[in-house]
Amino acid sequence: MEQKRLFGLIGKTLIHSFSKEYFAEKFKRGNISNSEFNLYPIENINRLSSLVLDNPTLLGLSVTIPYKESIIPLLDELDETAIKVGAVNCIKIDNITSGKKKLTGYNTDIFGFKQSLKPFLESQHERALILGTGGASKAVAYVLKEIGIDCFFVSRNKENKQSLKSTKLFDYSELNENTIRAFKLIVNATPVGMYPNIFDAPPLPYEFVSSSHLLYDLVYNPIESEFLKRGKMNGSSIVNGLSMLHLQADEAWRIWNN
Repeated sequence: MEQKRLFGLIGKTLIHSFSKEYFAEKFKRGNISNSEFNLYPIENINRLSSLVLDNPTLLGLSVTIPYKESIIPLLDELDETAIKVGAVNCIKIDNITSGKKKLTGYNTDIFGFKQSLKPFLESQHERALILGTGGASKAVAYVLKEIGIDCFFVSRNKENKQSLKSTKLFDYSELNENTIRAFKLIVNATPVGMYPNIFDAPPLPYEFVSSSHLLYDLVYNPIESEFLKRGKMNGSSIVNGLSMLHLQADEAWRIWNN
């Protein structure tokens, strides 16, 4: 019996993920019977090599928090865009020789975020706050800069200002009425509010959010996070990360089968 082509998602905790269901439906719709998508929660990124060795038909992996940056030293090669962003969320696994694999890193978050954001942008969305400084936030910043939107990061930790060597960084305590009114696009690139912690929200002064704002949350489970609910209560437009998930997954599938 022919072994199935394996694909999957790695991350520390994956109970929030819709990826397995998405690919199962994709395979069913496309009558793809020779492939399987699994969740591979790993406590330490150094488990990657043993995961690949233990699954000889594993051909591709998606990568989620908190490993989008720490995985880079374990890869053999990076796509040009992944190098520029400094974060990887997609790995293609090629068989070089018997027992020898080549792991190449890509960033499909860029494609997913850009395509899902574009329909909602308006002229007032010329400056953005990006909540978080991890791997996902880097993809967001890359896209925003590419389309000409000035962006600042927001971090819980003031020390990040030095480690990121960036003056374009606030901590949450610095966000006030003037800041919120000056940045009409706010993107949550943190896991705050993600299932099961669905009542959590980034600590913003939401009372200054208005109908001219667009709040985008990379979180897609729940479909309407507390962050989005609070923005919506003040009249802002809101977008969740579900469309981005689907778009980046389709792009990953294209890469794995190229």
